[in-house]
Amino acid sequence: MISLPNQSTNKTINYYNQNASAFTSDTVAVDFDEKQNVLLKYLAPGAHILDFGCGSGRDSKAFLEKGYKVTAMDGSSELCKIASEYIGQDVQCKKFHELDEVEAFDAVWACASILHVPSVELPQVIENIERALKSGGYFYVSFKYGDFEGERNGRYFTNQNEKSLRELLEPFTQLELLETSVTPDVRAGRGDEMWLNAIVRKK
Repeated sequence: MISLPNQSTNKTINYYNQNASAFTSDTVAVDFDEKQNVLLKYLAPGAHILDFGCGSGRDSKAFLEKGYKVTAMDGSSELCKIASEYIGQDVQCKKFHELDEVEAFDAVWACASILHVPSVELPQVIENIERALKSGGYFYVSFKYGDFEGERNGRYFTNQNEKSLRELLEPFTQLELLETSVTPDVRAGRGDEMWLNAIVRKK
């Protein structure tokens, strides 16, 4: 059963629609090579990556320039317009619960994206990602580090730590948690904000 987006999800999407330009300015030029390589080191040349919540399109553009095939998707219609122009290809305007591809991708990149999904809905989103991955495919995900859940600055956040992430993934027997790391935010002036990064493999 596919859950419908709740009020918190819609409010978060509205935030990004209203602040798309400012969000893009804050994120598009951030040097993210080190984080991208956490996933790319596992992938074959030309692998097909789903950028799941692509935002400004920063990472999609980097993957394309490195020779990977990219499908970019975001729930914010305004960010989709910006990202489409930036990366030079159409971006799918779809919410996380609308992902319905089956074994279509070699990798899924969910960078600071599904952290906006309420914890009660995260298992459905993980199930969608698992289904969309090919066998042997890889999944990168990042969350703000900690145990907070709720609205902050007009958006909904579900933080994770190592224990809660393992518990989230435990029911998915085809998913194997390969590595985690806790790193500071790379944006200027945000170094005191910590992030949990993880790589998951579909068996």
